[in-house]
Amino acid sequence: MAFTTSATTSPGTGGGSAGGVPRHPIVASPSWRHVDVLLIMVTAAVSALGVLMVYSTTKIQLAASGADPQSEMKKQAIYAVVGVIGFVVALSFDYRRFLSWAPVLYAGSILLLLATLAIGKTTLGADSWIQVGSIQVEPSELVKVLLILSLAALLARRQGSVSGRVLLVVLGLSAIPILLIYKQDALGSAMVLAVVMIGMLLMGGTKGRHMVALVLVAAVAMGAILQLGVLKQYQKDRLTTFLTAPSGVGTSASSGADPEAASVEYQLDQSKAAIANGGLDGKGLYKGYLTNLSYVPNQSTDFIFTAVAEQFGFVGSAALLALFVIMVWRSWRAALVSRDLAGTLICVGVLAMITFQVFENVGMTMGIMPVAGITLPLVSYGGSSMVVDWVAIGLVVNVGMRRFS
Repeated sequence: MAFTTSATTSPGTGGGSAGGVPRHPIVASPSWRHVDVLLIMVTAAVSALGVLMVYSTTKIQLAASGADPQSEMKKQAIYAVVGVIGFVVALSFDYRRFLSWAPVLYAGSILLLLATLAIGKTTLGADSWIQVGSIQVEPSELVKVLLILSLAALLARRQGSVSGRVLLVVLGLSAIPILLIYKQDALGSAMVLAVVMIGMLLMGGTKGRHMVALVLVAAVAMGAILQLGVLKQYQKDRLTTFLTAPSGVGTSASSGADPEAASVEYQLDQSKAAIANGGLDGKGLYKGYLTNLSYVPNQSTDFIFTAVAEQFGFVGSAALLALFVIMVWRSWRAALVSRDLAGTLICVGVLAMITFQVFENVGMTMGIMPVAGITLPLVSYGGSSMVVDWVAIGLVVNVGMRRFS
């Protein structure tokens, strides 16, 4: 089944469109007075905190090596500015125009992933980066938004009724980028795409019995993957060590443990120690002992939540999570008030992406979720994730501001 951009008019959608995919070219008429200012302010606040946390986790190590202690912070600030530009671009076109480009967007995402496999560079254990001059780009991050748009275009055509045949098509279209990303050893990004797909299928009108069957098949497949050697040993360790690691602080791997598992256990142990060290109100900005001594591996990227917890404590951590809750709430609100199913699906896709990443990342740092290499949206160091998160929020605001178009 191919993507299409033509359809007969359906009741309630107007403008000669079905499910929100335009039949005729759309002339964008932005309703700026309906822009979700609260969502934008919260996104900017989280992004600013991310820049600050990147500085706090890298300044001492950079200074010790003779480098500019502000270099990583400056890069993150630039990434945030580029993200804001992407946000503005996402607002400048009616989201239904993006849906009309769905076949091109999907094909482009597959080509990007194939190019990554061919010429990709390994960073932090994943072959998911492409070097563009002095800049490294992670296409798997961009694919998250491209898949959301592609699935929204396809599912919106079904107008809330997803047959078994359409379900298989969605699974097939999603499986291709998921498998290509898995081949890049970016297991976390593959997990995010799977969650996005499930969330959009639920909102798209998939029958209950089909979803139950899908969950059962997924459970069996996951068990088989863990038992049949499909995953590399370090991937299995990251996914399962949290289930077997000793609880508490200072209980990392024993001398006889597998080296890979010992490395993950050490990372979890230091992560939990940093969070515990923050206590109720934290040690204060730039005063976190474990953060300043770089005891937590990958702290500026996947484990940046530990820097928030150690410096600002439970109060600061709860405040950050409250900001994410507001982002999820406003995304859900945009989904509810959308003028068509396509807009609702876009918002739900973004909501699923952000919710899962926050839940998995924070849970990972506390040792209650697998160490899957998933960033904390808008906070973790990285240009690709920062820009994509801003663009995703831009799409949500786009849907909300055009609900009366």
